[in-house]
Amino acid sequence: MNISVVIPLLNEEESLKELYDWIVSVMQSNQFSYEILFIDDGSTDNSWQVIEALSKNDPSVKGIRFLKNFGKSQALHAGFAQTQGNVVITMDADLQDNPEEIPELYEMITKGGYDLVSGWKKKRFDSVIAKNLPSKLFNWAARRTSGVKLHDFNCGLKAYHSDVVKNIDVNGEMHRYIPVLAKNAGFIKIGEKIVKHQARKYGTTKFGMNRFIHGFLDLLTIWFVSRFGKRPMHLFGALGVLMFIIGFGFAIYLGIDKLFFNPTGRLITQRPQFFISLATMVIGTQFFVAGFLGELVLGSKRQQKRYLIQESLNTA
Repeated sequence: MNISVVIPLLNEEESLKELYDWIVSVMQSNQFSYEILFIDDGSTDNSWQVIEALSKNDPSVKGIRFLKNFGKSQALHAGFAQTQGNVVITMDADLQDNPEEIPELYEMITKGGYDLVSGWKKKRFDSVIAKNLPSKLFNWAARRTSGVKLHDFNCGLKAYHSDVVKNIDVNGEMHRYIPVLAKNAGFIKIGEKIVKHQARKYGTTKFGMNRFIHGFLDLLTIWFVSRFGKRPMHLFGALGVLMFIIGFGFAIYLGIDKLFFNPTGRLITQRPQFFISLATMVIGTQFFVAGFLGELVLGSKRQQKRYLIQESLNTA
């Protein structure tokens, strides 16, 4: 199979049929073999009924339905697990991503040799204050922190070699940082393509300003995991040893000063250096134990089920 199209969605019943027709038109005109996976992330409208109808009429349409809304990352994770195509295309269901971009994205993966190609919505039709400016700040911070030189990390239109989606773990709200996850997994040939962005035709956006706050917090998380996720003792152990040495140094100083220079002066416990020494040694010990526990957790990590699927169509 040439292409798997993975489409996470939440309450997009108005746009699904139109999006399906558009994708099929592009696939047939380019003679691609394909599948379309709709991941219903707990919709409360008739989105699932639309997916069922499309699946009954077209065996290339597959659907997965979550019991409730688990988030875009979990939807992508479930979709990636089911893909069979050599190239995986992800796009949003709100018709703001243009399926006409698929052939060129496919060529960049198959002939250009890229592991991942991310769309760049250079010209956007969103609110400047609500989306454009925060998005520019967010993308700047992501580039500086991750070292991945992309202009638009959060663009839903992306193309992947199948090896990428089968070897990365998209959890939490890390869908924004899939290129960084791919880089950390060893897939370093990451490209970018300017894509058309279209104004939303139906409904309203599902994302508010809080997504940027969550995005920056996730950015700190992925930076930490990228640097120390596989070696937590390198961070916590080093901090613990440093703090303990500082505290122990103060303790030695207090002891020498009391024994040889000021034997009749204040008690050690009445001096502020004593509390600095005690606090830093305790904190240092805690840091060291945290690093040790982190190493134990990594050594015994098990795959955990992160979502519940209520129904699945044609995914066998």
